[in-house]
Amino acid sequence: MTELYNDIVLDHYRKPRNAGVLEDADAVGKAENSACGDVLHLYLRIDDSRVQAARFQTFGCAVAIAAGSRLTEMVLGLTLAELGGIRRQDVADALGGLPPMKVHCSVLAEDAIHAALKDFGNR
Repeated sequence: MTELYNDIVLDHYRKPRNAGVLEDADAVGKAENSACGDVLHLYLRIDDSRVQAARFQTFGCAVAIAAGSRLTEMVLGLTLAELGGIRRQDVADALGGLPPMKVHCSVLAEDAIHAALKDFGNR
């Protein structure tokens, strides 16, 4: 596996940051990839229109776990507008690039953000 992934991906896979459920989340987003079965749950606490805390749960491959971990670091402190501007390429770039067959994992991250923003707007 190590020859497929760079050091950033491996670090976030082996030592995921912000893993778990955020019990007092203001927004929850879920994204699924029906082709591979990966699922990403994103939990956000939002105060004064900024992300104050972020947690994730991923059921999937090493890159899906790394993407969820890196995403939680990326979103801290962002405004809702900035959060909505994060795209899959931003996540892939923050992970130092992804093998072509694993780019769908960064799509999960973008989809989870949009689902969380929709959830926040519905509350």
